[in-house]
Amino acid sequence: MKFLKAALLGSAVAFAMAALAGPASATTTIALLVKNLGNGFFDAADKGAEKAAKELGDVKIIYTGPTAATPEGQIDIINQLVAQGVNAIAVSANDADALVPALKKAMDKGIAVISFDSGVSKDGRMMNLYASAPDQIGDQNLKMASDLLNGAKGDVAILSATSTATNQNAWIDIMKKDVGKYPNVNLTTVVYGDDKQDKSYTEAKGLITGNPNLKVIIAPTTVGIAAAAQYVEDNKLVGKVLVTGLGLPSEMINHVKSGAAPQFALWNPIDLGYAAATIAFNLATGKEKAVAGGELSMGSLGKVKLDDTLSGPMAPPFVFDAKNIDEFAKIY
Repeated sequence: MKFLKAALLGSAVAFAMAALAGPASATTTIALLVKNLGNGFFDAADKGAEKAAKELGDVKIIYTGPTAATPEGQIDIINQLVAQGVNAIAVSANDADALVPALKKAMDKGIAVISFDSGVSKDGRMMNLYASAPDQIGDQNLKMASDLLNGAKGDVAILSATSTATNQNAWIDIMKKDVGKYPNVNLTTVVYGDDKQDKSYTEAKGLITGNPNLKVIIAPTTVGIAAAAQYVEDNKLVGKVLVTGLGLPSEMINHVKSGAAPQFALWNPIDLGYAAATIAFNLATGKEKAVAGGELSMGSLGKVKLDDTLSGPMAPPFVFDAKNIDEFAKIY
């Protein structure tokens, strides 16, 4: 009996000490919710998020997204993630406003929410990480189109992703506003390929067959730029119509070498996923707080400064061409 009492007392003391020490460290689960699966850009971002997870410690990355780039598909997944009890959601939005109610519910449950690449309206997230500043991206696309015109004046059309994609629309607005800086660029129209290869290919065909004076297509989407360049090659239009915009080096290397897309730009999506996961982790664990005018750590990438909308850019876009494409195509 004395032994039993001693054992019980020892157990009680051990329990009390454990309670005073606090709960054991738990895995931090971060959902990387992308526009759609099967997109090379986001696959590369996932690699960066996994890299961050290894550096941060006990972190699990859930890489997820709808099969088609729709806000409805993302909303369904957000609701599932909330029910699952993840600690953080980093989302690249298919619609800036449509996702807000679901993401507000997530934050009400104590889930840290950030947007990256394609932003969510301010009420639906704690901060937004642009891959690059919208004005930098818009200007870079115009400059590349101007360079490809080689001093001559020509018609330039835009092949975008979805009509509701926040980032695409912001870049297009900048291009429309700043096109006067490049007097040889005559912006004509904007079409949408919905980040689908077949539809983007068809839209590129429509742009070219519908405007015999078209000289350049700007496609600020990794799916659209590859599809447009493929159409140009398939129809022996290299040199007559040129393609530029934003793309992945591994997907664009052959189009650069064929001359269909002599130059294009992008940031490193691996870095973007890494930065998004790092920020989400720090906000979820309370290590940092997003405030206007403040800075948040992006790990080895430095810090991002937040503006009044709690948004900030990771880095300026980088231009790829025949001189450097081989090197970067090996990476992503």
